[in-house]
Amino acid sequence: MPGVELSTSACDGHVVLALHGDLDISGAANAGAAITALVVPDRCMIIDMSALDFIDRGSLDALLRVQWLAWSTGGDVVLAAPQRHVLQLLALAGRDHAFLIHPSVQAAVAALPDRGARYGGRPIAVSTACSGRAAPSRTGTR
Repeated sequence: MPGVELSTSACDGHVVLALHGDLDISGAANAGAAITALVVPDRCMIIDMSALDFIDRGSLDALLRVQWLAWSTGGDVVLAAPQRHVLQLLALAGRDHAFLIHPSVQAAVAALPDRGARYGGRPIAVSTACSGRAAPSRTGTR
């Protein structure tokens, strides 16, 4: 995908997707399709935005569609470590409360057990290993 690189890992049973570079309209459809393919029913996807240098409204709309899909399958999408420009775009678009936002992947993972009831009490942890890179987290901050 031109402009943006995606890498995935798992942390405590959650898909962690790291975005690197620029995510603009030219890559929004391809990125949206790639991210959609990673949605797992009844699981939370954490999107690490710490290395995302740019995002535009079309790409934000693609992420909102991914979030809707995750919600419709009993899951969720959480943003971790978004930079200031991402937070500004969310606010300008009136979507600043659309995602749970955390300062890191580790913080998001730490907050997710509170949502155990959403997953019907089923255990959601399948791995205890986390990548060394900062990733999305759920601290409840916006």
